[in-house]
Amino acid sequence: MCLKVLSMSRGLNNTKDIFDSILDLESAQVQVGFDEGFKDGIEAGRVEGRELGLKVGFQVGEELGFYKGCMDMWKIAISMCPGSFSARLQKRILLLEEQLKIYPLSNSNDEKLQDMLEMIRARFRAVSAMLSVHIEYEGYPGSHTEERSEF
Repeated sequence: MCLKVLSMSRGLNNTKDIFDSILDLESAQVQVGFDEGFKDGIEAGRVEGRELGLKVGFQVGEELGFYKGCMDMWKIAISMCPGSFSARLQKRILLLEEQLKIYPLSNSNDEKLQDMLEMIRARFRAVSAMLSVHIEYEGYPGSHTEERSEF
């Protein structure tokens, strides 16, 4: 009789294990779904990050090109008529040129890039003010000519 009780209790444990696996099916499927979603999310984030990086990189390059073009124009004007421009203004233009030269155009993770770009913008505004001209890069987020959305 003792043997029968042992075998019956083993039989109950086997039955309990079968139901445990059925009950754990939902949590197993949730985990599989989470793992697949996480993997897909990483890939989607990589693609989205690349697209955003290309867009922002192009915008920064366009802005830097605008500043370089203006600076080149001012340097040509100075070479044609150097007496019309003060030494202080000429120095500011050279400082702007130096800032533009040291700005890295390669893919860089330097956190100081935004500060460097702000410095270039400030130098450009200073030179423009010294020349008493109002030249503004239209693509800059604070631009007055930029279309604004209305609420």
